[in-house]
Amino acid sequence: MKRSLALLALTAALATPFGAQAHRAWMLPSATTLSGTEAWISIDAGASNQVFVADHAALGTDNLVILAPDGSTVTPANMMRGQYRSTFDVHLTQPGTYKIASVSAGMSANYTLDGEARRWRGPVADFPSAIPTGATDVRATRNVNRMETFATLGEPTDSVFAPTGQGLELVPVTHPTDLVVGEAATFTLLKNGQPAAAMDVTVARSGARYRDNPGDTTVRTDAAGRFSITWPEAGMYWLNASQRDEPEGTAPASQVQYTAIVEVLP
Repeated sequence: MKRSLALLALTAALATPFGAQAHRAWMLPSATTLSGTEAWISIDAGASNQVFVADHAALGTDNLVILAPDGSTVTPANMMRGQYRSTFDVHLTQPGTYKIASVSAGMSANYTLDGEARRWRGPVADFPSAIPTGATDVRATRNVNRMETFATLGEPTDSVFAPTGQGLELVPVTHPTDLVVGEAATFTLLKNGQPAAAMDVTVARSGARYRDNPGDTTVRTDAAGRFSITWPEAGMYWLNASQRDEPEGTAPASQVQYTAIVEVLP
């Protein structure tokens, strides 16, 4: 799979927009910590009200970027799309930590033409030339969305966490495949390569359908973009942060979103 696929507009890649407020997008790995000289993991990907519950829509997989510990890209295998979830496998052949990511950047715009409200979505490079001559009330947004999960074969490594400087990104202080129930883990959130200060991070855990209270919590980044979580129980967790900036004048707004899926062990 070509890396350029990661630059497709998210709405062209997903069955439900990644940034949709009504549903949460997720990728669920079958395992995150493995041993041996090679291993396979399977990933389910969907969008739903409750994380990791496949009951709403499958996620498209065209914008996958899978990084191996040496920086090379890995092609997903056995890709399949059902009504409520997509699935694919990842073959781990190198020791170290892999990053499985869904990454997209694009533009969206609302405008009026001949008295009719219209909407356009596409690559950043196509804006503003894609907006018809005579359009009025143009309101544009640049979107950068990133969703990641991680898997480690043998000893964990850090090479896949080098930031790109685009949108929201997570730089771990505590390695994401070394999370243990009852222990605090610390992460740094960056926005366009700089600390994402005073940003809320929503933390949701698996098994919400079996609890009266979903148990979501919110933590806030400090001035250095750092935040800490003490895990109340073992299981899979969904971390999400987003921010919209509305500039003055006619400049496009900016919408960034980041999601991480991590496993906490007993």
